[in-house]
Amino acid sequence: MALSKRSHRWPIDIWPGFVDALSTLLIIIIFMLMVFVLAQFLLGYAMFGQTQEIGRLSLQIKTLNEQLVRERREGEGLRRDKTRLGEERAAALRAAEEFSARAAEVSARLVEAHRKAEADARTLAAQALESSVLRADLSTVQTLKATLDAEVTALGGQLGESEGRLAEERERSAKAQGEGVSLREELARLAAALALAERQTMTQKAEITSLSGRLDAALANKVEELARYRSEFFGRLRAALGEQAGIRIEGDRFVFQSEVLFDAGAATLGDSGKIELDRLAATVLDLMQKVPPDINWVLRVDGHTDRRRIATDRFPSNWELSTGRALSVLHHLVAQGIPPERLAVAGFGEYQSLDPGNDDNALRRNRRIEIRFDQR
Repeated sequence: MALSKRSHRWPIDIWPGFVDALSTLLIIIIFMLMVFVLAQFLLGYAMFGQTQEIGRLSLQIKTLNEQLVRERREGEGLRRDKTRLGEERAAALRAAEEFSARAAEVSARLVEAHRKAEADARTLAAQALESSVLRADLSTVQTLKATLDAEVTALGGQLGESEGRLAEERERSAKAQGEGVSLREELARLAAALALAERQTMTQKAEITSLSGRLDAALANKVEELARYRSEFFGRLRAALGEQAGIRIEGDRFVFQSEVLFDAGAATLGDSGKIELDRLAATVLDLMQKVPPDINWVLRVDGHTDRRRIATDRFPSNWELSTGRALSVLHHLVAQGIPPERLAVAGFGEYQSLDPGNDDNALRRNRRIEIRFDQR
């Protein structure tokens, strides 16, 4: 029975252990692969960071190289500037040396001129002294002549020798007298020339004073005549134009409101404006017959606008509008027979206003044409 049991025992099965061993080995291999993959990932991430750092460092190196190149260029430019400044400094030093040399030369010339002036002064003093000596010699010769004449009378017996000495002394005396006469003649000529120059100066001063007085009187007379004709001009013009709205006299000016002559924003004369200007021209032509030709008068036409802006193709600003209106008045007066040389125009825009206000009355008062009878 026991033998029978032993003969029926199951054989040993190693496959489960083998499978367990393989499973364990596979797990170990998978774990190692996971560790390897994780290590590979970490290594790749680290290498990526290092690559970025290397790129950043490379960019910094490139930037530093560019800065180094720029600094080298700037250094070269500074060296060139230094060289140029050195050359300019050397040129300036040379110019300063030349200027110093020229200054020394000019100073030497001034010293030489001063020395020559002093020498000339000494020469003049010597000549004056020589003139005094010549005068003294002349007196001495005259005294000697008198003495010799007395000796000739007293020593009649020694005539031959005395006549020789007398002829010699007479020759010396004549020579000295001739020199003295020449010197006196020169002094007399200089004195006469000085007196003539003084008389001419006094005469010229008197003539200048007289001419200045006559000129002042003539100017005052002309101003008075011009004022009289201006007063007559305004009186006749007031009588011709009458008391009309938009036309007035202010001081020495005859003022037309722009509405009397022009439409708004225009520089072309209207029919009513032409009629008023015809009256003005007739008055001026009549007055011209009485004004003497030597009075240099002119009829001045000034254009003014209000402060409201204008910007058109023809009139970009109030300057052009005021000047255009003044020119229209001038051309119409010329067409009526007033000589162009007796006319002048000016445009002031809005910058010479009569009323600083902004209401309609102030603006209307500032829009005007002023005509004045004035001296050129």
